[in-house]
Amino acid sequence: MIKSLKRLILLAILIAIVISIYNNFDYIRDKILIKIYKLDYSEYVEKYSKEYDVDKYLIYAIIKAESNFNKEAVSNKGAKGLMQLMDSTAEEVASQININLDEDDILNPKININLGTKYISILIQKYNNINLALTAYNAGSGNVDNWINEGTLKSDGSDIEKVPFTETNNYVRKILRDYKIYNALYD
Repeated sequence: MIKSLKRLILLAILIAIVISIYNNFDYIRDKILIKIYKLDYSEYVEKYSKEYDVDKYLIYAIIKAESNFNKEAVSNKGAKGLMQLMDSTAEEVASQININLDEDDILNPKININLGTKYISILIQKYNNINLALTAYNAGSGNVDNWINEGTLKSDGSDIEKVPFTETNNYVRKILRDYKIYNALYD
């Protein structure tokens, strides 16, 4: 009788532990995800996403994919900063919003996020589609325009999986996935 009572108490304790872990799973999961899906540089992301009418979580997803929040990041192709801007793109966008760039300004988080957010907003307006805008952000507008004109991609972006560049195809999928995660985690 005492043995069965001890077993029953032990079983009750184990059930309580399992229930506790289960009930705290979302909390534990979210704590881990918050460390991976950061909101660093929020003062700039918030400001420029509002100014240029771009969802802030899309900007966070781009920064995560491009530099993983490393403000000093420079790609092997020469893209720089948090949003990985090429010098020519940064200069073109800066001239549109009346910013005079010095050599190291692209690595400045405030300037980089300003220019990168403005750039993605220009692409979203041009293509009227986030999928195509992200494709152009990575592969260039010229490539996207050619793919649409050749019939490789539809102008509504519904067949984004047909992007001919594997790197760009993976890039767009990664940002769209991270964008959904940011929305689910923080909204």
